[in-house]
Amino acid sequence: VQLQAFGGGLVQAGASLKLSCATSEATFRSHHMGWFRQVLGKEREFVAAIKPTGGLTLYADPVKGRFTISRDNAKKSVYLQMNSLKPDDTAVYYCAAESIRRWKQPLAVIPSNYDYWGRGTQVTVSS
Repeated sequence: VQLQAFGGGLVQAGASLKLSCATSEATFRSHHMGWFRQVLGKEREFVAAIKPTGGLTLYADPVKGRFTISRDNAKKSVYLQMNSLKPDDTAVYYCAAESIRRWKQPLAVIPSNYDYWGRGTQVTVSS
C-alpha cells in the first residue's frame, strides 16, 4: 500500500488546515487509517484513527474537539481537518494504514501496529 500525504504548510495559531492522504490501493476498505505526528527528536505520536466505514473514530486527547478524521473510500483517501491550530501542533504529519486481521479489531494507537506509512507533510504553526 503506497500512501501520499499532502496539505501541510505554515499557518498562524488559530488557523485551520486540512491534510489529505491518498492511495491507489484497491484494498483501501480493508484497512484502518491513522494519522500520526512527529517532532524532531521525539517519538512519533498518535493523532487520530478511523475504521473503514468511518463510523468509528479515535482521537488523542490533545486534539480532541479540534481535529476531525474522515475518509472517502470511493476516492481511497483519508483526511485530517485541523482547526484552532496551536504552536504545539507543529510537527511532521504522517498517514498510516493498518491491515484488518480479525473481527472487531480495535483501532490502534501504537505506530508499530500500522503496516504502511506515507511520507510526512510538515505542519508549522506560528504563535
